[in-house]
Parts: sequence; structure tokens; C-alpha cells
Amino acid sequence: MDIIKTSIEGLMIIRPTVHKDDRGYFMESFNESMFSEAFPNIRFIQDNESKSSYGVLRGLHFQKSPFEQTKLVRVIEGQILDVAVDLRFNSPTFGEWQSFHLSSTNKDQLLVPKGFAHGFLVISNEAIVSYKVDNAYNPMADSGIFYNDKDLGIEWGIDESQLIISKKDKLLGSFKDYQI
Repeated sequence: MDIIKTSIEGLMIIRPTVHKDDRGYFMESFNESMFSEAFPNIRFIQDNESKSSYGVLRGLHFQKSPFEQTKLVRVIEGQILDVAVDLRFNSPTFGEWQSFHLSSTNKDQLLVPKGFAHGFLVISNEAIVSYKVDNAYNPMADSGIFYNDKDLGIEWGIDESQLIISKKDKLLGSFKDYQI
């Protein structure tokens, strides 16, 4: 497992070791011992999975304190553009975002720490996305920021007419208005 730091503190790519041969491949998608050695303060408690078609945009979601969640995101099938926005008020990168191409081919995983909004766009015909979380979902703490907030200026890379967005996500607030 390789840990690759990004330009935003705490946001990291986790690259598993993939063993390939003529039969296919084998990899450990998660190893608790290795992960807890690298990240001793993170303990995942739940796995979530979604299947979506091209153009589905999920996010930007986060849980308000004290129900924030660290996520470890990976793609089982297909490709996504994964986006994380730093919402930590005391962070030097507050309000900055980064995007990552995660796919079933590259096997990269994104570690999204507590204090970030997170979302993804499916850029293949379909995608199955799996992610671990370290805190239980609380519907009263559920929050988010609208995907095309002008203050964030996230570049999703496809025409807005191709986006498929849930009714709930169409009602998310602005970056200026959010309070964690």
C-alpha cells in the first residue's frame, strides 16, 4: 500500500499493491493492521456501496459535528471524478477542492478526512462505488453544498445538461451559507 499526499493536508490517495498475472489480479483492498499503523486515529465501522449510471453526480455531502465522517472511497466497477472540499475553518486550504480520477482500472482509493465535503460524478457507463466510514450516519447532521457553487468553482468536466442529480442534492446550500 502506497500513501500519496495531496496538496490539501489529510486528503490522500491510497494505492494498494495489485498482483496481476494471466488469470487476472489480486489485491488487498483494505488491511486493518497496515491501515491502523499508518492512520492510528481512524477506525472504520461501516461499508457503503452505490451503483450509478453515466452523469450521476452525488454530493457534495458532509455530516455536521459531532457526526463528521472520514471516508475511504474506491471504485469497484467503472470510473468517477471524485471531489473533496476542505471545510475545516482553521485550515490554510479552507474552501479549496481537489478532484481525482478513481477507477476500477487504477484501483486508487481516496481518503477523505473529517471536515470535508465529498461528492463524485460517474464518467463511465456505470460505476459501483464503495466507501468505508468511521462514524454512523445521522440524518439530523446530514448537510451539503450545491455541486456548482460559484464560490468553489468546481470543474466537473461534462456539460450540465448531462448531469443526473437527486432532488435532495438540488436543494443543498451554498458554500457561503454552510455552518459545520
